[in-house]
Amino acid sequence: MKRGFETAEYKARLKAAQLAMQRHDLAAILLTTEPEVRYFTGFHTRFWESPSRPWFVILPQNGAPVAVIPSIGAALMGQTWVEDIRTWSAPDPIDDGVSLLIDALQQIGGGGRIGVPSGMESHLRMPLADFGRLQAAGLVFGDDAGIIAQLRAVKTEAEIEKIARACTIAGRAFDRVGEVARQGAKLDSVFRGFQRLLLEEGADWVPYLAGGAGPKGYADVISPAGPQPLAMGDVLMLDTGAVWDGYFCDFDRNFSIGVPARQMAQPWNQLLEAALAGVEAARPGAEAADVWRAMASVVGGGDTAGRLGHGLGMQLTEGLSLTARDHTVLEAGMVITLEPGIETGDGMMLVHEENIVIRDGGAQILSPWASGPMPVL
Repeated sequence: MKRGFETAEYKARLKAAQLAMQRHDLAAILLTTEPEVRYFTGFHTRFWESPSRPWFVILPQNGAPVAVIPSIGAALMGQTWVEDIRTWSAPDPIDDGVSLLIDALQQIGGGGRIGVPSGMESHLRMPLADFGRLQAAGLVFGDDAGIIAQLRAVKTEAEIEKIARACTIAGRAFDRVGEVARQGAKLDSVFRGFQRLLLEEGADWVPYLAGGAGPKGYADVISPAGPQPLAMGDVLMLDTGAVWDGYFCDFDRNFSIGVPARQMAQPWNQLLEAALAGVEAARPGAEAADVWRAMASVVGGGDTAGRLGHGLGMQLTEGLSLTARDHTVLEAGMVITLEPGIETGDGMMLVHEENIVIRDGGAQILSPWASGPMPVL
C-alpha cells in the first residue's frame, strides 16, 4: 500500500474547507497543531514531540495554503504540495515567527476574521503571549465554526485503508501474544514484548499501549505496567494504539492465563454481545448516543457506564464520544471504536474494544473481530 496521499486528496480537503469558510465568513483559518497541519499538507514528522518550536499553516479562503515554519522544517515541507513556505530561524526567544506570521495573516486575511480550531480536543500550540501579539497587531480571531473537526471526522477511502492496515498489523501481533505472555511472565516485560511484536509486524511506532491483569480483570485501563507476574487464572488485557503511515488503530484483546475462571464467562459474553449491539446501531443518521445506549443496555450501568467508544483516525481518540450526551449524527465514512466495559466485582472490570467504519449499508468491521470463548494462553 502506498504511503501518503495524492495531491488531489489534499486539494479536495482544502476546497471543502474553503467552501465552508465562505459560508461562515472566514477570511482564513490558522492551524497550529500536528494533525491539522498534516491533514492539509502531508507534513509528516515526529519532530512535533519537541515543544521548542511553533509551526503555522494558513488556509486562505481562496488560493493555496501558506506554511510559516521554522527553517529546520523547510526541506521536509518542500516535499509536500505546499509551495509558499516562509521560514525563520527557531527557536527565537524574542520573535519566534510572530512577525512573519503577522505579515502573512495580514496579507492573506485582508482584515477579515481568522478562524482557529477551538472546540473540544483543540489547543493553541503557541505561547499565549505570542497569540496576544497577533491580536495586538489588529488581527481578528474567532472560532473556526467546527470546520476542521467536521472535515476530519469523515474519512476518505484512502484514509480508511490506512486505518484498516494498522488494524491488520495489530491483529497479527495479537495472534503472537503467546510468544511474550505466559504464567510467570512479568507484566512490564509483556508490554515491552508486545510492542516489539507490533513493530515486527509492520507498525511504524506504538505511541499507546495500556492494559492490566488480575484474577477478575483489572482495576483500570490506563495504568503503566508493573513487574507483577502473571498468575494462573488471571485475565490479561492489552490495548494498543499502533500507527501505520500516520493513522491509528485502537482495539484491545483479553486473554486468560490458563483456564479462565468460571465467573468470567458471563461478563465476557456480555461484552461480545454489547459490541455486536453497537455494530447494529452504528448506521448513518443514528446519533453517537444511540450507539452508546445499545451497548449500555447490555453491560448495564446507565449513565455511569461512561464513554463506550470514540472517533479514530490521525489521533488515537478524536471527534465524537459514545456517551449518553453526545448527539453527533453518524455519517458514512466515520471511523469509530466500540468499547464496552463491565464491572466484575471488587472494583475490577473487563473492557473489550473493536474498530469499525460507518457505511450506508451497515457498519464495516476493521479490526479482526473477537468471538467465542476468551483466548487461553
